[in-house]
Amino acid sequence: MVRSKKNPVDNAHEPLAKLLGILSSPWTLLLLHRLHTEGPKRFGELRRRLGSISTKTLTERLRMLEAEGWVHRDYEPTVPPKVTYTLAKRVLELDPVMIEFDRIAERWYGARKKGK
Repeated sequence: MVRSKKNPVDNAHEPLAKLLGILSSPWTLLLLHRLHTEGPKRFGELRRRLGSISTKTLTERLRMLEAEGWVHRDYEPTVPPKVTYTLAKRVLELDPVMIEFDRIAERWYGARKKGK
C-alpha cells in the first residue's frame, strides 16, 4: 500500500479501519464509482470524468488501489503506451454499498440539482 502522511489508518491492523481508510481517501469513492458504472478507462479519460482531480492525486489513488488489489492496470506497449484501469472482481462486493450511495446522493442532492 502506498503510505501517506495524510491518512492515519495506513498502518491499521483492524480490517474495518483499513477498509475505511482506503475508502475515505479523497477521490477514492468517486474513482471507484466511475470505474464501476462506466467500465475500464484510460488515465486521461478518468481524469476528465472526475473533473477537478489533479494528475498527482489521480496517480496516487490509482497506485494505492492497484497495490491493494482493488484496481487492475493493463499496460500495452504501443506508441504511445496504452494503460487501462479496471476494477478487480473483489470490488464487486461493494456493489450494494455503491448502489445505496447512489440512491442517497440522488435523494439528498438530486432534487437541488433539478431545482426542487
